[in-house]
Amino acid sequence: MDYTRPLAMICLYPLREPTSMNNIISIRFFIVFLAFTSLLLPEISCAKSHHHSKKSSSVSVTAKHKAVKKTLATEESEFTNFMQWKAVAEFVNQMGEQHGFNQDELNTLFSQVHYLEKVVKLINPAPSGKSKNWTAYKSRFVEPLRIRTGLLFWEKYETELRRAQTEFGVPPEIIVGILGVETIYGRSPGNIRVMDALTTLAFAYPETANREERMRYFRDELEQILLYSRENNIDPLSVSGSFAGAIGYPQFMPSSIRRFAVDFDGDGRIDLRNSPVDAIGSVASFLSQHGWTANLPLVYPVSVDKSAESEWKPLIGVVLAATNTTDEIGRAGVTLPVDISPTLMVGLIDLEDGIHPTQYWLGSANFFAITKYNRSYYYAMAVIELSKAIKQRH
Repeated sequence: MDYTRPLAMICLYPLREPTSMNNIISIRFFIVFLAFTSLLLPEISCAKSHHHSKKSSSVSVTAKHKAVKKTLATEESEFTNFMQWKAVAEFVNQMGEQHGFNQDELNTLFSQVHYLEKVVKLINPAPSGKSKNWTAYKSRFVEPLRIRTGLLFWEKYETELRRAQTEFGVPPEIIVGILGVETIYGRSPGNIRVMDALTTLAFAYPETANREERMRYFRDELEQILLYSRENNIDPLSVSGSFAGAIGYPQFMPSSIRRFAVDFDGDGRIDLRNSPVDAIGSVASFLSQHGWTANLPLVYPVSVDKSAESEWKPLIGVVLAATNTTDEIGRAGVTLPVDISPTLMVGLIDLEDGIHPTQYWLGSANFFAITKYNRSYYYAMAVIELSKAIKQRH
């Protein structure tokens, strides 16, 4: 008989005909005993198995926890304790020697700075080979929220925008366009600690062809945020911004704040994080110091002679500046607008548009002033298109 079967099944097995009452009682007692044993043995076996399994599992989990903890500790010491990095220690020494910073205070500061993996991922360039699409790019910025919010911003700060135009020559719509593209008028200035972002990029920039150049750039910006914070009595760890370290309504890098930002609201300090008026004046100041000329048209649509591509294509993207006269551009196979001056300095730009034909434009010095804000034809054109859309409704 299989003594591991349940009681209900044991009772189904045929029994001998009982010969007496004692036999019957004995048989019944035996059946109950077997049933009890069949129920108890699996439980004991299971309990023992569970006990050994639990013990084994406990050892396994503990071992895994220790391994994970050890890994995390290694990663933290490598990535978040920047003061263990030789390059950071050298930077701290440099800040002490060149700018008189207290090195102990800087050591304490950098011990609170964190490496940010997401910043490294975000700063990586887009995969090569992906076609550009002007229509898609434009739709990200010339859209109802930015237009509606831009109108309200213009109405609220009409006086300050006109004052910026008088002082710097930059029309209101361009300032409004830039602030709309950058942060939707302060709605999305970024929430990453600038010290974390800049330190990560200054010392742990991803492996790219221009890695050393970019690390030098971000080290300069790290130096600038420390100087800016000291000059304005700000805790540098309190400053937040984009993943690249850009700050406030206009997304100025620290060096741009120190060079181009202005106290436009007259409160005695420059505050691009909380003062939209300072942001208005600072954007106008930036463009003015990068070649903006009052009343100069921005762009002109043109067409190109495909058969003369070898003549006009080398004119695209050489530098972000208006370096050719319109007459020179015309002789290279570009059809010019009839009302354009032959001596106007321009640059030929192209906007690839996915499956649609590439668009060609001539950009003036004012167009290229906007590219100094962000080194992209697409960015500058998005600012221009948003500014047009808002101005039409103002």
